[in-house]
Amino acid sequence: QVFSFTNKIRRLASHLELHKKDFSSERGLRRLLGKRRRLLAYLAKKNRVRYKKLIGQLNIREQ
Repeated sequence: QVFSFTNKIRRLASHLELHKKDFSSERGLRRLLGKRRRLLAYLAKKNRVRYKKLIGQLNIREQ
């Protein structure tokens, strides 16, 4: 799930670089970021090793 959210986030971010005034997409991006952050927080609490590995694979910052 985190992987699919990350792909959607990257796609939306590149879309927003071209369309700076697309506020509904920006809102969707914020929603996806929140969902991913909550999932990662859960994973960090339950399985820290797997969390660290996933963060490294997806090349995203730690929360």
